[in-house]
Amino acid sequence: SSSVTTVLVVGFVSAGLMSLSQSIGVIMGANIGTTITAQIIAFKVTQYALMLIAVGFALLFCSKNERIRHYGHMVMGLGMIFFGMQVMSTSTSDLQNYQPFLELLKSMDSPLSGVLIGAAFTALIQSSSATTGVIIMLASGGFIGLEAGIALAFGANVGTCVTALLAAIGKPREAVQAAVAHVLFNALGVVIWIGLIGELATAVRWFSPVATELAGTAKLAAETPRQIANAHTLFNVANTLLFIGFTTPLAALVERLVPRRVQVEPKVLQPKYLDEILLQTPALAMDVVRMELGRLGAAALSLVEKALDVVMHGTPQALSELRRMDDDVDALHAAIVTYLGRLSQQQLSDAQSEQLHDYLAAANNIESIGDMVETNLVHAGTERLKHRISFSASTRELLVALHGRVCAAVEKSIETLVDSDESLADEVLRAKDEISRLADNAENHLARRLTANEPNRLAAFRVESEIIEYLKRVYYFAKRIAKDVAEKGTASAPSEPNDAAEPVATP
Repeated sequence: SSSVTTVLVVGFVSAGLMSLSQSIGVIMGANIGTTITAQIIAFKVTQYALMLIAVGFALLFCSKNERIRHYGHMVMGLGMIFFGMQVMSTSTSDLQNYQPFLELLKSMDSPLSGVLIGAAFTALIQSSSATTGVIIMLASGGFIGLEAGIALAFGANVGTCVTALLAAIGKPREAVQAAVAHVLFNALGVVIWIGLIGELATAVRWFSPVATELAGTAKLAAETPRQIANAHTLFNVANTLLFIGFTTPLAALVERLVPRRVQVEPKVLQPKYLDEILLQTPALAMDVVRMELGRLGAAALSLVEKALDVVMHGTPQALSELRRMDDDVDALHAAIVTYLGRLSQQQLSDAQSEQLHDYLAAANNIESIGDMVETNLVHAGTERLKHRISFSASTRELLVALHGRVCAAVEKSIETLVDSDESLADEVLRAKDEISRLADNAENHLARRLTANEPNRLAAFRVESEIIEYLKRVYYFAKRIAKDVAEKGTASAPSEPNDAAEPVATP
């Protein structure tokens, strides 16, 4: 189905996974690939429809293997498509005496009218493959000749663009550009060939099989389906060869026709990769969720990296900005969780269901890192301002060392999640001993300074102790992310304390 492929391409361009020039190449390939449908139908595969349905049914309901069941779905679906074509072919016999239909066929003596009828019908049902199937069935019944069939097939190529245009509604400008590129490529191809239908018909008659044993209408009914299928393939291959060297100029033309709008920066971070179209293909949807988790992790990491300096030295405005940065994390987390919720309603394999659960847990852990900064560390900074606390050089040095090691662990845990890198996961887990040592050193230092002759020493001790505790809890969430990846990749994960026993701090 070129329509499904093009809709996916629109989703890829919208998510930033593919450039406009790249999308044009894929659209060209989809136009060639979809011609296989016409070839299959012209080869009379429909007579094996019930056998395919039976085989697919057996694979689907008699096997417990998930992969075999998927193959069963595919085979049974193909069988049903072919069976539908066979039923449709049988039902068209009554049209031989239906006067309005006969008048419509007579009007297709003009190539332009044939193109318009084919385009309108395809736009209505949103499938050029189905339209081509109908054309071949009509040819099999002797209702239309080769020239009329080619004109209708040309129209199907134009009408199928409607699906991509509908998919681009409400999407970024890049997605609209991909849809317009599809329209331009298909429409320009028809414009070039519409005056050469006679020559194309002559060419396909030359190399297509001939039913020498038949004569008259029976001969045309036997030969025309194969000729239409060959013309459809030749037309799309020739168009691709003609335009393949002009993908960059075509992309430039589309960008002039559909210029990008000036982007207004959103108040909060918005998802970049999550696209509803990809929900129809769970494997692709899982991949874009993984990429979006990388962006969520980067936002949380930026928050953690800025936190210590703002908490120790920042103004009230800086603390407010730090708190606002967590809005980005919360907004992106909500978008990911919502997307995963919609993805869970699709037909997922056991492995995909498990992966969805893992991604949801990772999103929640990353969001908890942001909340630890927004709620707890910002509170410690507010207390520092309230009591006019200043940190000694030795205390700052110990806190900076602990903070740096925690930031490195958070960064590696995000890389572990995005790349499924077990070696990085092990590094995050092994960092526990060093982080515990740095935290113990800082706490011992604070205990020794309790007797220091400084104003608000007790309040300072409390704030400094809270910072240490909250940084340890940030590492705890990073460790949970890495631990989940490590447990998926190995039969036995490193021995760790029960994470659930560690409480979440609140002011």
